[in-house]
Amino acid sequence: MHYKDAKTILSPKNGMNPYRGCTHGCIYCDSRSLCYGMAHAFEDVEVKQNAPQLLGEALRRKRSRCMIGTGSMCDPYLPIEATEQITRRSLALAEKYGFGFTLITKSDLVLRDLDLLKSINHKTRCVVQMTLTTYDEALCRVLEPHVCTTRRRAEVLNILRDEGIPTVVWLCPILPFINDTEENLLGILDYCLEAAVAGILNFGMGVTLRQGNREYFYQKLDEHFPGMKARYTRAFGQSYVCASPNSDALTRSFVTVCRRHGMMYKPDEIFAWLHRFTDSFSGEQLRLF
Repeated sequence: MHYKDAKTILSPKNGMNPYRGCTHGCIYCDSRSLCYGMAHAFEDVEVKQNAPQLLGEALRRKRSRCMIGTGSMCDPYLPIEATEQITRRSLALAEKYGFGFTLITKSDLVLRDLDLLKSINHKTRCVVQMTLTTYDEALCRVLEPHVCTTRRRAEVLNILRDEGIPTVVWLCPILPFINDTEENLLGILDYCLEAAVAGILNFGMGVTLRQGNREYFYQKLDEHFPGMKARYTRAFGQSYVCASPNSDALTRSFVTVCRRHGMMYKPDEIFAWLHRFTDSFSGEQLRLF
């Protein structure tokens, strides 16, 4: 871990990343890709120590309120957040100035800030997005080794449901030859249905690989799945998109379940919903059908 003073914190689309790098250890993480220009080791998390100050200044300058987002590149609830509390301080600023908030995480540490999530959601709206990839707990510990497992994340979604916080699930990646099964898909969808999530984001049944994350992914395949790297190189070569051979059948099942239960599943629709700001949000899991 190291500290840095950032020059800015909000992107043009009102996204922010208080940390850069990650210690979750997910073997497929796209944020490892060299194209992002990270100048330090991925596990040596950079803490943007002045992020709350920059955010407060940015929110005070804004002419109109909106949804603030975090977690697109690095989880805002890394273990160091327990002591650094940059995400919590950011939520407090959003609550103070009347902005909405949405975040993406795999961590149950998000429950620490339930008081602020509820307060923001009472004043405007707050949406928690949770990534679920692997129903099997033992396999989850291999693919996502240093973060709470899928079962615990599902419990978090249920708590958020009971507290009136809307949720969205990221169902990705689905790794070819590893977790691209009907059993895995339906298990995750059952968790989503129980938690009454508003929508599920999926960008195809597969994984994307490029320089930086490909090498790390293949290293972990050699470590945990002997022979799997050779299977990937035979099937996909150097392709960026590595689609599961079961993609069509899995996608049909995914769409069928979402339609049957009124869950959003089209990415554009979900992103439009996530960015929609309102002054008086009821806190209920909205349905667009």
